[in-house]
Amino acid sequence: MNDIHADIDIMVISAHPDDAEFGAAGTVAKWTGAGQAVIYVVCTSGDKGTSDRSLTPEQLITIREQEQRNAASLLGVKEVVFLKYRDQELEDTVEFRKDIVRQIRRFRPRTVVTSDPYRRYIWHRDHRIVGQVTLDAVFPYARDYLAYPDLIEEGLEPHKVAEVLFYAAEDINFRSDITETFDLKLAALRCHESQVKESGVDDLESWLRKRCRQMADGESFELGEAFYRVKAPK
Repeated sequence: MNDIHADIDIMVISAHPDDAEFGAAGTVAKWTGAGQAVIYVVCTSGDKGTSDRSLTPEQLITIREQEQRNAASLLGVKEVVFLKYRDQELEDTVEFRKDIVRQIRRFRPRTVVTSDPYRRYIWHRDHRIVGQVTLDAVFPYARDYLAYPDLIEEGLEPHKVAEVLFYAAEDINFRSDITETFDLKLAALRCHESQVKESGVDDLESWLRKRCRQMADGESFELGEAFYRVKAPK
């Protein structure tokens, strides 16, 4: 029997450690600050995300999982679940979809946040796969009793997610005011020291502030995060 957590408001499903912080950390901090419960599901441990040839994949996994835990703790995230798939090897398979459905039925979130699978041009393939598999898991697989009926035997009843937010989207219909939580987003990103070094950004704060200012374009607030927001079918 799985440990069921019916009190989770938001589930963030990402391909790698640090994706959630780049995409949604300011909004996550707003949610947790308002008393909402947030869970992270990280599909890979980022075992290929380095140019340092002295590091083995196993060493990098240890580093990046701890960086993710540190960032999540700073943001007030309730729990981090690592699915431990291999970096750059995610595929749209029955098994992977079932793993995502399992977490959705286990934690029963109202809102799911993930990477936009429809972003054009240069975009990490893992991000596209996670976005698409998550979208399919939300509807119809997590909802339908006869989808993965063996999950019922694990005590995981069907669950209807109310909405999905896609970060890193090119089509934007929802902008979140993170002016008051920008510093937390920055601090959470700095927890991912291994990836900040890889980014080539000399001044992370200036780069991030400019990016968040652009995402607040047209709004009354200064700094934002941008999403494509869609209501899930009932």
